[in-house]
Amino acid sequence: MHDYDMIVIGSGPSGRRAAVQTAKIGKSVLVVEKGRQVGGVSVHTGTIPSKTLRETILNLSGWRERGFYGRSYRVKQDIDAQDLLARLRKTLDHEVEVLEHQFSRNGVKTARGQGRFVGPHAVEVTDEIGDTHIYNAKNVLVACGTRPYRPDYVPFNGTNVFDSDEIIDLPKLPRSITVIGAGVIGVEYATIFNALDVAVTLIDGRSSFLDFVDREIIEEFTHDLRDLNIALRLGSDVTSIEANGSGRVNTKLANGRSIVSDMLLFAAGRVGATEDLNLAAAGLDVDNRGRIVVDARTMQTCVPHIYAAGDVIGFPSLASTSMEQGRVAACHAFEMAPHPPPEFFPYGIYSVPEISTVGMSEEEVRKRGIQYECGVARFRETSRGHIMGLSSGMMKMIFSTKTRRLLGVHIVGEGATELIHIGQAVLNLKGTIDYFIENTFNYPTLAEAYKIAGLDAWNRMPTA
Repeated sequence: MHDYDMIVIGSGPSGRRAAVQTAKIGKSVLVVEKGRQVGGVSVHTGTIPSKTLRETILNLSGWRERGFYGRSYRVKQDIDAQDLLARLRKTLDHEVEVLEHQFSRNGVKTARGQGRFVGPHAVEVTDEIGDTHIYNAKNVLVACGTRPYRPDYVPFNGTNVFDSDEIIDLPKLPRSITVIGAGVIGVEYATIFNALDVAVTLIDGRSSFLDFVDREIIEEFTHDLRDLNIALRLGSDVTSIEANGSGRVNTKLANGRSIVSDMLLFAAGRVGATEDLNLAAAGLDVDNRGRIVVDARTMQTCVPHIYAAGDVIGFPSLASTSMEQGRVAACHAFEMAPHPPPEFFPYGIYSVPEISTVGMSEEEVRKRGIQYECGVARFRETSRGHIMGLSSGMMKMIFSTKTRRLLGVHIVGEGATELIHIGQAVLNLKGTIDYFIENTFNYPTLAEAYKIAGLDAWNRMPTA
């Protein structure tokens, strides 16, 4: 006999979507969450906090108005850490309240504490005072998420050397910061701090960054970073980090350079938060980054009744895709056929400025040998761009010259993560360049860039 039809370990995007989906089809479900509140990394240290921090900084710093009033313009002259944390706490409290209400109205049960397998169908939960209880379930979903990678050579101290989870609760704003890791998280935080007029140095051992994004977009973005005085130190590994008694952090590179700053953020990767789950008791294993391998169609692990979803299974590690993975896992566990996921999903990077992309990059199109043409629109070409004071930002669209179908949309600039959904819809509906040429867009809007880029490509496409 089983206590539940499904146990979900973790209440992040994939866990909560799986739990609600399970409840909606009339099955019993228990969510095990080791944190004091539900929501997981996404709500408490990841997606929601970082985006709230970004929005608060852009508002208080007056960053969006500097195109008109100059780089010295600020809405609030003296911004401190408490200004940022006040809005953050309010947002997180609201997110938790909404999630708890969602669980309550759908009959989802929760157990607070650290979960660990004690058998293929059994999960032991230890609460904060050390009491334990064992629950059995027909199916189990591992949705425990990830934690920051913390190598031994980094002297994390919670004062001026932080990982990407700790930086949310920074005690004070620095005058300068070194960010190690030019992945999505590192780039986001580097540009967010730069918007506060903090001197930023971004370091990565690789000679390029965000390699999954169209190279022309990254070239444009790199130009923006340099224009914002962000120092890029690419292609050289870190050899040592010293947090000395003076409160400064000295980072030494293999090429002989040293970077001294008030604060350091280490954001070079994350690992699956699986070390305390006792996966071996369930017959599971992980890779060298603590991630669980699954069937991408069903989210099943090598043990058929155990599923995994979200960041713990690796790329793309997006809240949006994690939710869909959780839903797919729940449907498959109870022999329901979920709607197949769309072929293309958008990727959003909440840097300053934003980057968003959907479909194939120009590099991928070339690799597949597809004949194509590109259209580009600059935000400054739109009336809305002028109204907003935008001097940068671009949209790039790629079309097949044979079928006229849209192949990819790539955007860097204000509102990119919102604008991308028009391209996503046309792409998944197998639309062509004619949609953008023949349709009317609201005026004045940044969405007009779709028509401008469409016409730009059409003017260069061969006639039939």
